[in-house]
Amino acid sequence: MYRLCVRDHFMIAHSFKGEIFGPAQRTHGATYVVDVVFQRPELDEDGLVIDIGLASETVKEVLAGYNFRNLDEETEFSGKNTTTEFMAKAIFDKLAGAIGEGEMGQTARGITHMEIKLHESHVAWASFEGAL
Repeated sequence: MYRLCVRDHFMIAHSFKGEIFGPAQRTHGATYVVDVVFQRPELDEDGLVIDIGLASETVKEVLAGYNFRNLDEETEFSGKNTTTEFMAKAIFDKLAGAIGEGEMGQTARGITHMEIKLHESHVAWASFEGAL
């Protein structure tokens, strides 16, 4: 399996509901470093996994929708705990949609799997990986 990773970041505020979250029930901030790994079994005719420029631009656009936002105020997350794991899947879904709509070019049509990894600190990360 061939892989190509692009990296970006975004900053959010949010809070969690549930005693398991302890002090994180209060509003707090997070800066996520995001790795998006695109995977395919064979390279395209140009020797690429994906057009790195289009992939980087699209990832930046998706993350811009969350950057400097309080996720507690976003209607798409109403009633949800926007944990790191949850956000990895939310980003996966948006990027999968972008690939399906052709926003990352023809080469992206060969992507079979994608992983979204959110680094919430230097010691902890969470990810979601799935087939397209």
